[in-house]
Amino acid sequence: MNVLLLGSGGREHALAWKLAQSPLMGAFFALPGNPGIASLATCLTGVPLEDHDAIVTLCLSEKIDLVVVGPEAPLVDGIADRLMSEGIAVFGPRRVAAQLEGSKLFTKELCKAHAIPTAAFGRFTGVEEARAFVQHHGAPIVLKADGLMAGKGVIVAMTLEEALAGIDEVFAMGGIGTEILIEEFLEGEEVSFFCLVDGETVLPFGSAQDHKRAFDNDEGPNTGGMGAYSPAPVFTAEMERRTLHDIVKPTARALADAASPFRGVLFAGLMITREGPKLIEYNVRFGDPECQVLMMRMEGDLLPLLAAVATGRLEDQPVPLKPDAAISVVMATRGYPGPYGKGSQIGGLEAAETIPGVKVFHAGTRREGDDILAHGGRVLTVTALGGNVAEARERAYDAIARIDWPEGFCRRDIAWRALDA
Repeated sequence: MNVLLLGSGGREHALAWKLAQSPLMGAFFALPGNPGIASLATCLTGVPLEDHDAIVTLCLSEKIDLVVVGPEAPLVDGIADRLMSEGIAVFGPRRVAAQLEGSKLFTKELCKAHAIPTAAFGRFTGVEEARAFVQHHGAPIVLKADGLMAGKGVIVAMTLEEALAGIDEVFAMGGIGTEILIEEFLEGEEVSFFCLVDGETVLPFGSAQDHKRAFDNDEGPNTGGMGAYSPAPVFTAEMERRTLHDIVKPTARALADAASPFRGVLFAGLMITREGPKLIEYNVRFGDPECQVLMMRMEGDLLPLLAAVATGRLEDQPVPLKPDAAISVVMATRGYPGPYGKGSQIGGLEAAETIPGVKVFHAGTRREGDDILAHGGRVLTVTALGGNVAEARERAYDAIARIDWPEGFCRRDIAWRALDA
């Protein structure tokens, strides 16, 4: 089977690492890929992910059997529709179904129409009406800009003053024509839950917990994710059952009934409240760095699973996940998520991977001769598997100690919730 993987981050490196192990793999390409992926697939350049016609031409010329879409933006832009119009199988939803991530308001209205547990909300297009709503309901309260905001556009306001100031900030983020979503503040523990969906069949793919704040003790600004671990102890078998019954399966049915069946991975961001699981948001791709821990835990062949989703032939059988725990720790360039430099040299990557159960996934790197250089904010995801969270965590940080990169930093408390559980 000839495969094209779209994307260039740590998530895509983890997918490439797992896909490349398949005995079904034929020619394997990545667009654009990264130095880590380059050891597994042929990395292609010169075709931007926004150029859907050029991607179709590439697929036809290379006889691609399956396209695996890593990031969300191409899906929201309709890359799956374009590929499928040419008879090319694609792992990832069409444009309408991708609105689950592309439009927070689309998701909230779907939840409202189908009684899916989520935070109560209001939607506004004007500053003054949004201010009046906040003043009436008080704080804490959550403000969100509609649309893809690259991990930004969400403000959790703990005071009325923060909420009023946040309204101006969110409208400014979104620009002209922005709709703002104002939600009740949910209390509980957050969990990421992943399911493969082929329109009708929903197959759980495991849970994880992410760390969004830049620094230890959940301090500092929000980031794209500084680490993750799997499984999430708070997400018990009963929580999974309720989430599937009350949230994920009703969503899949609603889209199928509307002639917009979802095919891909559905990533439910949940809050485990006293009343049970409630949906915070949906994403229509694997998380980053959650994908890395899930790929480490998965047993068996990923490629036929993704192909079955793409062709509507997914079987209702469990995804084989190791009972072990996995942890990923993101190494970022100093200054991230603010301004940061590029071009610093990274050493010790091979030494880090000599530790049992450790894999270093590339994200923001580039190769210059024999050297690996930092070329982004989040640069590496050091991921480890262990018999339990404590063992996996020790291996990950032992590996980090072998990486020679003075210009990098990481959080030192990843998985603290699991260790305290």
